[in-house]
Amino acid sequence: MDSTNTPNSSDIDTRKILLIGDITGVFSDADAISRLPCQVHRNMLDGIDSAAKNSFLGIGVVMSGASTKLSSALKALREAHRDAKIVLLAQMHEEPAAMQLVNSVSNGKSVADDYLICPVNFSHLVSRLSYLIQGAAAPAPQETILEAPAAIDYTTERKIKHLERLATEDDLTGLKNRRYIWEFSRQIMELARGENGKVTLLVFDIDDFKHYNDVYGHCAGDEILKQAAVLMRRCCRGHDVVGRIGGDEFAVVFWDDPQLKRPKKEAERRSATAEHPKEAIFIAKRLRRELGKAEFHLLGPEGKGVLTISGGLASFPRDGSTVQELFLQADKALLEAKRSGKNRIYLVGRPPNDIADIE
Repeated sequence: MDSTNTPNSSDIDTRKILLIGDITGVFSDADAISRLPCQVHRNMLDGIDSAAKNSFLGIGVVMSGASTKLSSALKALREAHRDAKIVLLAQMHEEPAAMQLVNSVSNGKSVADDYLICPVNFSHLVSRLSYLIQGAAAPAPQETILEAPAAIDYTTERKIKHLERLATEDDLTGLKNRRYIWEFSRQIMELARGENGKVTLLVFDIDDFKHYNDVYGHCAGDEILKQAAVLMRRCCRGHDVVGRIGGDEFAVVFWDDPQLKRPKKEAERRSATAEHPKEAIFIAKRLRRELGKAEFHLLGPEGKGVLTISGGLASFPRDGSTVQELFLQADKALLEAKRSGKNRIYLVGRPPNDIADIE
């Protein structure tokens, strides 16, 4: 019997993988792609047509360069081939949009099943697709599984996903870690540079946090950080990136909504002297207000209304043209807020500095 027709739950036939989009730079082992028998279509419409006419186990969709109506295209792709698992291949700055698409449901099925941050090994995509297939209802033997570039150990795949999270997330709060925030900021600033876009960085910490650790213990301090992280996520928009960059210090990267493309003329009007986006200031105010009235049950009856933060806001391109410059300026504004009495968020060198005084 030919080995490609032998069912094996740890393998997946690469001939049954469809790749849609420009795969240049997507795979770190790009040379291997040309030797693999998967189908590749640069155009989404061609990919949807192929999905409707052929049987695939998995589909990888490159997000970069895709239409702004990617959600609609993915829904059409899902309708064309409802059984195939769809994995989005995203750049780091596209992760918020990828997460939104994975969490979107159309006709009872998610628009996409998972996403990977590029560049990624093709074998990792195969592994992720196999992992998703195994988690679904068992398909007919001839549909599952045939030949693979390497046997897939699903325990290993789970470990890989865990390691992926450790590499990008803070293990205590689940927020993005410092390394991710810096790399994301670099990528999104490069994107904004080409589109006259705007990026605003908020850096803040919890006032007198050492006091909470000393008086209530480190467990209470950890609880404060975790609850604060939940509040931060609630206050920010879905595409903004929230991270813990060390101790009780946090950062939020505000940027233009990737789902809302601005008209070209509006983009051209933006300049280095443009004001901070009103949304960033509004959210920073809301964040400070919500943290200030939050209840932290481990602190007993005094656990309400005692948590304050101090922070600094800096904006690209006005306040800095690199990640280092932007963080430096935001840190300077944070220190100025501390020296001025804490419990406030300052803009970089802009009187009135305190955002509370800005309508």
